[in-house]
Amino acid sequence: MATLMLVALTACGDGDSSSGAGGRKTVRVAALPLIDCVALYIARDRGLFEKEGLDVRIQQVQQSLQAIPALAKGQMDMVASANYVTYLQAQEQGTLDIRIVAEAIRAAPRMMEVLVPADSDIKTVADLEGKKLAVNTLNNVQSLTFNEILAQQGVGRPVYRAIPFPQMGAALDKGQVDAVHAVEPYDSSIQDELKARVLVDGSSAPVEGIPLSGYISTSKYADGNDKTLAAFQRALKKAVRIAAEDPSVVRDTLPTYTKVTEKQAESIDLPVFPPTMDAAQLKRLTDLMEKQGMLKKPIDPATLMVE
Repeated sequence: MATLMLVALTACGDGDSSSGAGGRKTVRVAALPLIDCVALYIARDRGLFEKEGLDVRIQQVQQSLQAIPALAKGQMDMVASANYVTYLQAQEQGTLDIRIVAEAIRAAPRMMEVLVPADSDIKTVADLEGKKLAVNTLNNVQSLTFNEILAQQGVGRPVYRAIPFPQMGAALDKGQVDAVHAVEPYDSSIQDELKARVLVDGSSAPVEGIPLSGYISTSKYADGNDKTLAAFQRALKKAVRIAAEDPSVVRDTLPTYTKVTEKQAESIDLPVFPPTMDAAQLKRLTDLMEKQGMLKKPIDPATLMVE
């Protein structure tokens, strides 16, 4: 999929007063081409946002980090599939005053895995020590969770390299990295196209079920747009319910906004789509960040959640 970068957008006031098509409230959302934000597309395509009086406009980015400047300037109202680690660090550093609007996904078996070439000499997790491992963004939820898996097994860490998900397959094929930490739908497509071998499930103990990404806005936007965000949450919750009750909807939607094919979508391992936010689960993540030095002081996720 071609890289679609954020463009400068003219801020149009707060969301509860700005109007989109048919007088609906406009919500501008930056989103990654990942399975994380499938509920966003289900809600849009099934008219769930429209029924709530919203005109949700989606703009794709390759990395959630790219959306931080636009979010900070008010050019974007929200980031879908936002990497919690990146945005919690921005919160601590004062770059953003974030608000968590909804959870996107939690880890589920086989939905993010470390892959190596079929003929690689890397046979065990221990063999990765000192080797080049691609992650989408440095010091993010991928390295955070994988470091915890390595620590439990008592083995050393790899050298992380930042490579956007859509470019991971090519980097592995050309030998630019020794392994890739890929999430769906790229996990399945790299295995399918390159016959890459699964080294380890990145969603395994002790990080099983941990929150991975969410829908992030800012305190400034949340304070002035409470009705808009409540409407957004209602529509998204309905989409999550649809996804939970009929996973085929997820598989049918994925090819419409990612490079995954219809055939690949049939066998993709799906994450957990939480119907509601859970501060206790999110605290698992912030505690892990503090433990690994990715946060210098504790953050209580409950104080950041938009209820």
